[in-house]
Amino acid sequence: MKPRRHEHFCKQLKKLIKKFRSLEEDLLVADKNAIKLYHEMNIDNNSIERVPGLKKGDIEIFKIKKFACRSLKGKGVQSGTRIIYARSIASGDIEYLEIYYKEKDNTDMNYDFVKEYLKS
Repeated sequence: MKPRRHEHFCKQLKKLIKKFRSLEEDLLVADKNAIKLYHEMNIDNNSIERVPGLKKGDIEIFKIKKFACRSLKGKGVQSGTRIIYARSIASGDIEYLEIYYKEKDNTDMNYDFVKEYLKS
């Protein structure tokens, strides 16, 4: 099943694609090599972690930390790109919420946005 994309995610992706042209293809690889392994095959390759404290009902929030971006040559899975997504435990549906490039140590996910998402 293909993950849905939140409007907020699409806006961030559009900005990042200008810098990193391979992101669309890299997302497909991450879906296959990280999300499907972790949730469908129960194989933990340490690329995904659950975000503690962010859960509502059967919806959990996860962060992909090891994301290989081919546009960032020589970085491999330590590209600094992060993807935040929500997963429904009952149905297994996934929705991408945020994508950002961690250029500096103070760059982090938008907790306020994710909390608002969980309220709706």
